Amino acid sequence: MQEAELYTKLTKDRVRCDLCAHLCRLRSGQAGICGVRHNLDGVLYTKVADRVVATHVDPIEKKPFYHILPGSKSYSLAAVGCNLSCRHCQNHEISQMPRSQGKIAGQRLRPEDLVREAIATGCRSLAYTYTEPTVYFELMTATAVLGREAGLLNLMVSNGFLTAPARGRLKPLLDGANIDLKAWSDSFYRRICGASGMTPVLETIADFAAQGIWVEVTTLLIPGYNDNPAELKELARFLVSVSPAIPWHVTGFFPTYRLTNVPPTPPETINRARTIGLEAGLHHVFAGNRPGIGGESTYCHNCGELLLERYGFRVLKNRISESNCPVCQTPVAGIF
Repeated sequence: MQEAELYTKLTKDRVRCDLCAHLCRLRSGQAGICGVRHNLDGVLYTKVADRVVATHVDPIEKKPFYHILPGSKSYSLAAVGCNLSCRHCQNHEISQMPRSQGKIAGQRLRPEDLVREAIATGCRSLAYTYTEPTVYFELMTATAVLGREAGLLNLMVSNGFLTAPARGRLKPLLDGANIDLKAWSDSFYRRICGASGMTPVLETIADFAAQGIWVEVTTLLIPGYNDNPAELKELARFLVSVSPAIPWHVTGFFPTYRLTNVPPTPPETINRARTIGLEAGLHHVFAGNRPGIGGESTYCHNCGELLLERYGFRVLKNRISESNCPVCQTPVAGIF
């Protein structure tokens, strides 16, 4: 174990973890909600500072990032654990492992090993993903420092349930973040995700965007749970208030984990959400998880010209010229 960052000593043997918005108060011998941060005699330790449970070379579109280096490869990595307990988690085997099995799995890998492998496999970025990167904060930040020195972008795929101090530490290191805004409903966050509400997530989106980190947002639409048009309109209005340039990915749900009694998301629900986002004033709203239904490509928000043609995770055509539309020369927001 390694001593964790971002915690406060409350008494001789009690601490408060300041990493995520749960702000767990822990007695000696007690683990946080994430299952990977542990108080031992008044010192908070992380069990995943050098434990990597998954690495993979992915298309950057899979994260999803549609406006960062389109068509490039991203070296993706994760440790076990999560600070939420979403009933529909597609990676629950590793995200919930510390709590459900009391187990910390993973291979011991150093940040320099991860950066070296990313470069060797032709990747242009490091993506902290699959589980919740917040809980392997020390591994992520150490790797991000070396990645930046090597010329790689640092990308975080996160539920956004962070504290302000954690966001402050990440701002100098991150180039992009895809934040799950799971619903426009505190009740959904409490009942389905095990969180106190959505406010910390909204703060993370606004804070990262204000600090110049490229932000994309994903909402997985679960029939009957978070696909109410009125709520989606409010969600879209919030994103527009932060920046109309934020790409919003509205993706389809498939039955999994503890929500196997819910049907897959109909394509018309995804298309309706996309229309809601565009009508609210977002420049780019993308349909995900349903290749071929439309809504996967990027168009110029000014003249409507096709800029990036996609199918699934593949870029079929890239017509962006020096970050501009080739027809009207309107700048295209993102990292190209």
